[in-house]
Amino acid sequence: MASAPALRFNKVALKGIVKRFPGVVANKGVDFEVRAGEIHALLGENGAGKTTLMRILYGLYQPDEGQILIDDKPVTINSPNDSIRLGIGMIHQHFMLVPTLSVAANVSLGLPSRRGLLLDLDRVARRIGELSQAYGLRVDPEAVVWQLAVGEQQRVEIIKAVYRGAALLILDEPTAVLTPQEVDELFLTLRRMAGEGHALIFISHKLHEVLSISDRITVLRDGRVVRTLKTADTNRQELARLMVGREVLIRVQRTSADLGPARLTLHDVSAMSDRGLPALKGVNLEIRAGEILGIAGVSGNGQRELAEAIAGLRRPTQGRITIDGADVTGWQPEPLIRHGLAYIPEERMRDGVIRDLSVEENLMVEVHGHAPFARGVFMDFRRIAQHCDTLIQDFEIKTPSRRTPLRNLSGGNIQKLILARELSRNPKVLIAAQPTRGVDIGSTEYIHQRLVEQRSKGTATLLISEDLDEIRNLCDRIAVMYEGRIMGVVDRDGATVEQLGLMMAGIPAEEALAA
Repeated sequence: MASAPALRFNKVALKGIVKRFPGVVANKGVDFEVRAGEIHALLGENGAGKTTLMRILYGLYQPDEGQILIDDKPVTINSPNDSIRLGIGMIHQHFMLVPTLSVAANVSLGLPSRRGLLLDLDRVARRIGELSQAYGLRVDPEAVVWQLAVGEQQRVEIIKAVYRGAALLILDEPTAVLTPQEVDELFLTLRRMAGEGHALIFISHKLHEVLSISDRITVLRDGRVVRTLKTADTNRQELARLMVGREVLIRVQRTSADLGPARLTLHDVSAMSDRGLPALKGVNLEIRAGEILGIAGVSGNGQRELAEAIAGLRRPTQGRITIDGADVTGWQPEPLIRHGLAYIPEERMRDGVIRDLSVEENLMVEVHGHAPFARGVFMDFRRIAQHCDTLIQDFEIKTPSRRTPLRNLSGGNIQKLILARELSRNPKVLIAAQPTRGVDIGSTEYIHQRLVEQRSKGTATLLISEDLDEIRNLCDRIAVMYEGRIMGVVDRDGATVEQLGLMMAGIPAEEALAA
């Protein structure tokens, strides 16, 4: 039997929460309640107000109106220290751990020690062992954090919160960096915690996970609560409609692949990471015209280096890359673009756009100096304006005008802009790295449709994504990466989620498929 939370309450409620920022009202009279012993999911598109609401509950923001109540008694939360004292913990999407310290040292960081200035790590380690056993969180207290897998680091974060007495745990996108097996383990832990009286708030974009783990669901749209409902009484289609305000196509319609010749080939490609360590180790891949090949894997296993090596942003240390039979190994981005390569980068704000330029300037940044938009050194501004207005309309980019500063656009519209710029050149090869990361379900639907349309035009697409649902929905074949190597390539229906998860954890395809 697991130990009950150190601090106990029956429910935590937010009543009439209003939060204003310059030019926007993030929360507009939000009512939200979570009870002890339940997992309550919080759903909504980007900008719906989910994160703001939880930051108010955790003490990072202060509400302009409304109040927080614990068991119907108003409380004031001015900082995370107040929330922790009240029994509220938060697991952030990006872990708050010190990589060079041990698990025990991270858990005890900032807490008083019975030995004064000396850390009482033996006592901390014993308590971590008790919590690990109680909640199924396998963690070695003496392990150094940087040596732990991502799933293990998340367990440390949960233990750290429970160690501090958290009765309510807020989990912000907790599955974003986990393999399917690690997700299953996390869900077992969360159910066990709820069974012992913890209250849990689960924030996620993944509808199937919300339906799998939660007891109740609250949907936010445009800063307001649209509806709170029991999970057993709803489905993915209804949740998507509540989030977006219209019917949403959950699965994109796609025909069977009409394959042409090989357009992108990688032969024995290796490359180093930014830290000077091997990141790609003898990668072999082939993508044909009219095909989408997906790269599945937990973040940090060479996916970014793979995309950058193909896009001319990282020089391979060995091997050969060809596009339409031409050896393009080590080419710079500009000649690659002229040769028919399009690239949607993983870090769109860093690598995909220039924040201080306008929508128009970002749309034209790659082609403004070439015909038909320029004659010698003279640009044809009328033609540029027509081209940009057409792209804004065709790709449904929501912007006041083409001259609007890019920084004023939402994440989803910035991603649509990048998509418009890259696809307007009718590329032979498209590298799409995390194309829907951080965008809402409506923009995700649109981006998926565009990728499938490009496939039908004969483009060879390499889709890199950590979302297995996205990979299995869009791709014709799936390659799994682990520690810079391809563990295997399978047809989209040639492996189960569990088998793909084994490959993502480093099990060779032959063994994973036999499991």
